[in-house]
Amino acid sequence: MKRILLAAVFAAVLPLAAAAEDGWVPIFNGTSLDGWKSNEKYEGFEVKDGAIVGHGNRNHLYYMEELKNFELKLDAKISKGGNSGVYIKSQWQEGAWPVTGFELQVNSSHGDPVKTGSLYNIIKLPKAPHGDDEWFTYHIRCQNGNLTVSVNGQLLYTYADPMEKGGKPQDGKITEANKRISQRGYIALQQHDPKSIPSFRNIMLKKLPD
Repeated sequence: MKRILLAAVFAAVLPLAAAAEDGWVPIFNGTSLDGWKSNEKYEGFEVKDGAIVGHGNRNHLYYMEELKNFELKLDAKISKGGNSGVYIKSQWQEGAWPVTGFELQVNSSHGDPVKTGSLYNIIKLPKAPHGDDEWFTYHIRCQNGNLTVSVNGQLLYTYADPMEKGGKPQDGKITEANKRISQRGYIALQQHDPKSIPSFRNIMLKKLPD
């Protein structure tokens, strides 16, 4: 019996060790929101069954480390008729929708025609690659102004950030023209509205050279 238990422990530990050696580290421990911060006064996220689950009114949960070049992997699912998103390279904004960086949509059947995999306001995909309440995997790579997005192991597109081609914000201000462009920022998870229940788990980060 002891040998069986030891084998089970080693089987669980080895994948984590391999991930760490490859540069991947978990940024959600499965039991608490340590390292994450809500941008609203009320609580809109909880940890349930090893996942971050959203509920209630608008809220965004930020992973509190600014990043530039990195890879992000996570599993997500959304309730029927729900809407959510994964933000990257966003600036901290207290009590507001993020207006910088990029939003990767999480939406299988919400009325918004922009479905999972879409880069909101930039690349629009009309059909989700998953169903309601069905886990799927995002793999997002940001490096040197290129943003590559895959869902369930399938490459969807690579987007080239125009800010890397010499564009600059007017007087350093966020404008409608550049609000989605941010060289360095935070990862954030979205709770969209009371009718939406998004879930996120297995959140892994791999930092890349700047």
